[in-house]
Amino acid sequence: MKKTAAWLAVHALEQLGVRFTFGIPGVHNTELYDELNNSKTITPVLVTHEGGAAFMADAVSRVSDAIGTLVIVPAAGVTHAASGIAEAFLDGIPMLVICGGIRTDSDRRYQLHEIDQLAFIAPLTKAAFRVETHDKVVPTIFEAYRIATSGVPGPVFVEIPVNLQLFPGDAGTVPKFVADQAGRRDASGAALPEDGTEEIPGANPLPSAARFAEAAVLLRAARHPGIFVGWGARDATDTLRRIAEHLQAPVATTLQGLSVFPANHPLHVGFGFGPAAVPAARNAFKDCDCMLAIGTRFAEIATGSFGVKVPENLVHLDIDPRVFDANYPAKIALACDAVPGLEALWKALAAEGEGAATRAPNEALHAAIARDKKAYRDEWLAHDSKGRVNPARFFDALRRAMPDDAIAVVDDGNHTYLTAELFPVHTSKALILPTDFNCMGYAVPAAIGAKLAQPNREVFAIVGDGAFLMTCMEIVTAARQGLGIVYYVFHDGELSQIAQAQETTFNRKPCTALGALQVEGVALATGAAFVTMGHDDEIEPAIERARTAAATGWPVIVDVAIDYTKRTAFTQGAVKTNFGRFSLVQKLRIGARALLRKLTG
Repeated sequence: MKKTAAWLAVHALEQLGVRFTFGIPGVHNTELYDELNNSKTITPVLVTHEGGAAFMADAVSRVSDAIGTLVIVPAAGVTHAASGIAEAFLDGIPMLVICGGIRTDSDRRYQLHEIDQLAFIAPLTKAAFRVETHDKVVPTIFEAYRIATSGVPGPVFVEIPVNLQLFPGDAGTVPKFVADQAGRRDASGAALPEDGTEEIPGANPLPSAARFAEAAVLLRAARHPGIFVGWGARDATDTLRRIAEHLQAPVATTLQGLSVFPANHPLHVGFGFGPAAVPAARNAFKDCDCMLAIGTRFAEIATGSFGVKVPENLVHLDIDPRVFDANYPAKIALACDAVPGLEALWKALAAEGEGAATRAPNEALHAAIARDKKAYRDEWLAHDSKGRVNPARFFDALRRAMPDDAIAVVDDGNHTYLTAELFPVHTSKALILPTDFNCMGYAVPAAIGAKLAQPNREVFAIVGDGAFLMTCMEIVTAARQGLGIVYYVFHDGELSQIAQAQETTFNRKPCTALGALQVEGVALATGAAFVTMGHDDEIEPAIERARTAAATGWPVIVDVAIDYTKRTAFTQGAVKTNFGRFSLVQKLRIGARALLRKLTG
């Protein structure tokens, strides 16, 4: 059969269950957009910037079973989208990037948008393809999907030259992508066996039962076991809860994994477990003699700049074998996906035999965790915010107002760690945020992707004013789509996370003052409703007004006069950890400089 590559690409995306595409039409993809306009199952979403498109696609993948998909122009579209693509790459988020390409049926040089896109995008993706003939369009997109969703998930790039999009060519027999009863598909379109015994290409086979039994023995023998869990365990919360209760082990999470274990569980201690963690986590893990780590790479943020002490008896379960021993050596490494891996570990722990019985609830541990959490929150509530909004009072009111399944989308900055320490998350995948790539500007567009993917759930964003400035005009897209999203803008006029670090080490804050920002003007420009929250007495009324307005299908910007004068545990701990690594000479140099500046003004 003869079809254009544009028709074939849209046909393939429909087969994959893609619900939305994000991007901007241009010279090299107008045919694709014309075909998308004909689709009965895919909605193309116009964005204001391709960077926002990538963050929207990222959020779709994080909060739903559909894969986030970009349809962008070559060159500038790719470079604009690169930050969001790289965020997905480092965070392990599947994404399809469908990009136009220059003509391949011409011998002309210096065509519009002519760069080597595959070379540029290769370090930011799991794979990159350039389609050369019509019959390769559908198989290539199917293969891209397989790679993006199997093993360690991530973005995959497919370039389709504009001449293939424009002109029909021989496509051969167009394959279909068929799902089996478990929802798994293969690259050729054939259904996988109903018993699910065939491994998805790229995934690791489950380690032997003996390896899980060995891990179970180590964990059961521990006097003070602890569990550290990341985003990789997001679909295994129920099994994780059973294991934690069986072992009576405190559970700490990574930043990205904040939603993986419910914060209202008596064994939940918070984000991190070392010097940069909250007291509940530090105290619960101080005597940890055996750790179970799941779906985490022990990366810099998760470990508070590598300030944690990990016990010799480390059971590390992760889908990516490259993470083992990278920063902390594992006694037992289990390379597998968290869902089947934790099920296998649970079976080993609950097996018949000596020592297999579930430990009695450790009431003393539960009480200590609860006491430490309350003391930390009371410390924040007692802080004098000098007429501005106290973060703890804000997050307390927000938690009371929001349903457990509401999706919080958080940006990068000081507000990130305030949220991590003060906002309890009760449901898996109910909080998403950028982590290892740590890209500012994430929350505004990502909230749009989350709301499109989950229209029946409330979606709100926590975003600092610096991050807000990067992508705030994307709220135009939310207004155009009729999306009731609430954006809480933490407004203090500084890039506060960096400013605090500068103030601590330099006793001054160069280049972090944002200047005057009229948040109400942004609301007026983008078509959003506007609410102010100037002090503690306005917290609850402002939240109520914002939610009421959002319920009518309209984005809302809340200007929060946040008080950032109290440092988070993470900021204090990470600064101390990094400073502690300096040589004595450098410590004296930096300390003397800060003291001199303080004395002289």
